[in-house]
Order: sequence, then C-alpha cells, then structure tokens
Amino acid sequence: MENSQQSTDGTDRSDLVSADGKNIKSVLCQRCGSKVLCPGMATLEEKEVNLSPFKCFYVIRDSSFSHQLFLPSMRKKSGLSTTEGSVDGDTLTAHWLVDDMYTFENVGFTNDVGRIKYLICADCEIGPIGWHCLDDKKSFYVAVERVNYA
Repeated sequence: MENSQQSTDGTDRSDLVSADGKNIKSVLCQRCGSKVLCPGMATLEEKEVNLSPFKCFYVIRDSSFSHQLFLPSMRKKSGLSTTEGSVDGDTLTAHWLVDDMYTFENVGFTNDVGRIKYLICADCEIGPIGWHCLDDKKSFYVAVERVNYA
C-alpha cells in the first residue's frame, strides 16, 4: 500500500495501518468483541478477487493490487448456508492478510463452500468476517469492514 495509507476507494486507514502495512490495533469481532488478531500480525491488502465455489481467481488490476470480494451478509454460522438462489452480501476490497492460520487469536472456519472456507468468530459464530481459498494454503483474509478495532 502507498505511504499515504489511502485505499483505492479513498478511505483513510492511517489510524489502522503502520508504515510497513501491518495492523496497528487489535482486530475484534463486531458482535461480541472477542479478539481475532493481535496488533502487527496482519498486512493490509487491497486486491480484486473473483471467487467461485469451485476455483479462486486472482485478478491484478494495477500496481495497488485491489482484492474485491462478495461476502455473504453477517449472520450466525447456522444461517450461513442457503438453499435459495440469491444471497445478500457486500462487495469488499480491503482485507487483512494473514499467512498462517495459527496467527489468529480466535477464529473459526465454516465447512467448505466449493473451494472456499469462510472465517467466523469462534466465540459467537457470527460471520463471515473473512475467507480462505483452499487453493492457497498460506492466505487468510479478514475483511476490514467486518471487524472492529481497539
């Protein structure tokens, strides 16, 4: 990310990101406040990602590498799967990248949805707060807008 800490959507995240692109604050669950990540454990990434349940596609847009992802709306784990054709959700671009699943303080994973596992809070099971593509063993993404900070 650039030194100005401006995202590709114009949001100023300088209060969340250090000069080396790491999270300055603890990352917390929005619902229960449980700690998901300690400070300095994740890197801010902005990339465009098109996820299908069967394969993950990474699209390089420009030098800022923008990740864009449609995540289903936040709900408890029991409500994450749907039998209906449409799913409510958000298209998100800013994510905290973690390269080892054991870096997390408190996160759970859903069952596989095609080639994707969604990340949820392990305490209250709200989610998805992020995602992990099974094709890439070292990339776990937490959506910046789906968590709180302290």
